[in-house]
Amino acid sequence: MLLVLFKKFLGKKHAGGRSDTEPSPLEEMIHQIQDGDLRLRNQFISDYQPYVAKVTSRFCKRYIDPARDDEFSIALGAFNEAINQYSAVMGRSFLGFAETVIRRRLIDFLRKEQKFKGQIPYSSFDQEDEEDSFMNPIEVHQAIEAYEKQKGLEERRSEIIEFTRCLKDFAIAFSELTETSPKHDDSRQMLFGIGLTLSQDAELMRTLLTKRQLPIKELLEQVQVSRKTLERNRKFIIAVALIFNGPYPYLRDYLHIRVD
Repeated sequence: MLLVLFKKFLGKKHAGGRSDTEPSPLEEMIHQIQDGDLRLRNQFISDYQPYVAKVTSRFCKRYIDPARDDEFSIALGAFNEAINQYSAVMGRSFLGFAETVIRRRLIDFLRKEQKFKGQIPYSSFDQEDEEDSFMNPIEVHQAIEAYEKQKGLEERRSEIIEFTRCLKDFAIAFSELTETSPKHDDSRQMLFGIGLTLSQDAELMRTLLTKRQLPIKELLEQVQVSRKTLERNRKFIIAVALIFNGPYPYLRDYLHIRVD
């Protein structure tokens, strides 16, 4: 069965050919599933998960992680829905029909998430999809854009909450970072460099994470600053090292950290 699915996915045809009225192996499988073959349904959906992820990523214009992104679950449910609704008399391929169903369910999902109600009726830009139904590309773009913006805000907020929790182990408040940040850019970049040096040294980071203290003596052997500078900027250096050492891309932007 996998070979048949693989050939269908690549658009291969059997050398002997077949009549236009003869159902394809894929259509025959869909028919068996609709007749109640649950085992075949589960196997079929499992085999086509890469296809569903590809369609979803193409629609969202970004990589979709099946293990993390809600969009994939929505698309997988739509794929199962397409199996139930498909009929060969439609005169189109199952995969083409499934993609249309997936796209529509994703649009519904984005609208629901963002309470997007088609605020601007760009009806003149409507285009017909493969089912001769109208889909507005500008409306779809707005829905995706609004959703991505909101999702970015939520991820940034989540990242700050997690980092704030991490800082508490070092008796540092997140709000202190802006207060202790040097006013001059040259000074900030110097401290960023020290934090980066610290984060890249496994032994120094082990000391920092286990003892919850800045390894000043060892760090002085690697940077060209005074002990007083390290002590005065202890909290800021620790925070920068933790950001470099952890999965905090948004916080790097927040602190305007430059990596040369």
